[in-house]
Amino acid sequence: MENTPVEILVVDDDPVACARLKAYFTAEGYAVFVANDGGGMWRVLDSEAISVVLLDVGLPGKDGLELARELRAHDEGLGIILVSGRGDDVDKIVGLESGADDYVTKPFNSRELLARVKIVLRGLRGRGPKGGGGETISFGRWTFDIAHRRLQGSDGKREILTRGEFDLLAALAGHPGVVLSRERLMQTVSHRSWDPNDRTIDVLISRLRDKLEDDPKHPEIITTVRGEGYVLIAGDGGR
Repeated sequence: MENTPVEILVVDDDPVACARLKAYFTAEGYAVFVANDGGGMWRVLDSEAISVVLLDVGLPGKDGLELARELRAHDEGLGIILVSGRGDDVDKIVGLESGADDYVTKPFNSRELLARVKIVLRGLRGRGPKGGGGETISFGRWTFDIAHRRLQGSDGKREILTRGEFDLLAALAGHPGVVLSRERLMQTVSHRSWDPNDRTIDVLISRLRDKLEDDPKHPEIITTVRGEGYVLIAGDGGR
């Protein structure tokens, strides 16, 4: 039982790409399944215990971004890596917002993709409510239950967070009052180094402020420390 291989699903309409990834990951000891579109993807997921989906963005019919949103809504514990032929910041941000755990851009090195799959698998082991007890923090009018992935206002209303928003807020909430650099936050959200030209973290911070702050233009919960990064101010200051 303990030698049961991890199951990976490759979803791509390019048969050459599918064959190449299947051969590579099979040689690395994984059980690899292949689908060419969303319908095929769901059929495999219905019959196999898939751990990670490698999902091409440019699929016919429903694209990878839409399918990633559906996958995340369907299964919080599934690893999702988007594979995109486009590398601009908008795609990276939208990819994280869709619920994906990571993204790679074509052309990519197979060993890099393998490393990213391993990182996502490590993250899956700690995902979900069964972790080290109820880690809850309050800031402004919000209570954030990290273990159960629940953000609730003082009025009882729950706020829905995307994967990128949750990972970023959890990183900040895990170190209240501590300035976290964009580099560190980027590693948390997408497991890669921060590039000064990459606006992913800034855009996600802006979206979190829109949800959390009474006045997003004058934030009191997530504040900017110029030249250093961002810090979450915990306590009841926003009530």
